[in-house]
Amino acid sequence: MPVNPRSASPRWAVARPARPAAAVRLFCFPYAGGGSSLFTSWSRFLPEAIEVCPVLLPGREERFGEPPRTRVEDLVPELAENLAGWFDKPFAFFGHSMGGEIAFSLAQHLCEGGAARPVHVFVSGCVPHPSPVLRHTLPDDELLAEIRKMNGAPPEFLENPELIELLLPMLRADFALAENCVPAPEAVIPVDVTAFAGSADPEATHRQVQDWAEHVSGRFTSHELTGDHFFLREAAPLLEIVGRTLGRTVTGR
Repeated sequence: MPVNPRSASPRWAVARPARPAAAVRLFCFPYAGGGSSLFTSWSRFLPEAIEVCPVLLPGREERFGEPPRTRVEDLVPELAENLAGWFDKPFAFFGHSMGGEIAFSLAQHLCEGGAARPVHVFVSGCVPHPSPVLRHTLPDDELLAEIRKMNGAPPEFLENPELIELLLPMLRADFALAENCVPAPEAVIPVDVTAFAGSADPEATHRQVQDWAEHVSGRFTSHELTGDHFFLREAAPLLEIVGRTLGRTVTGR
């Protein structure tokens, strides 16, 4: 497994599971409030040629003691530096909601810096426009109501005051990051991009996610899948497309 020679701790990514013979690495970025555990089962739905590598963001899971990032200008250069050791073979990015915005921003940063660039970027459940609601500024009760409306948290979280007190600062920081992560109107990446939308997602409709095409000079495709904003919880239909797309990319077909 690649390790950044400058710092073996904290970890910024993990292979789940490690597939040393894989032809391509798929780096996965979570939605607001999510973590690497979202992608634990994904390898079961993907061919052996793809190594699933969830990105470990500050402020959650094994990095819970670190402050979560709230500005894309801070996070993206850190990601580029600390993931560089993993870019020794073809790689792609997948991100959902906040994670999709991070994935695009990191791809743009790598392309502009002349570094290794992803062979494909998958953006899911997000749009390249400012949010109509600045959720990170809402009072706690209104923020929780927004999370409940999005179907974004299990009942055991929403009904547990201690858990809310523990995790709400991280959620608020993630929303701030997502709201700060919108691409500039002129931002364009020379990378193939696939966008996904949920059929019942008011946050990012299929028509809205197609606006990512304006920021892509490579090939662009989009897909509408059954479900609400968290349609990726039913991973199989999405990963069938991801696996097929990356299979064509790495074989040149």
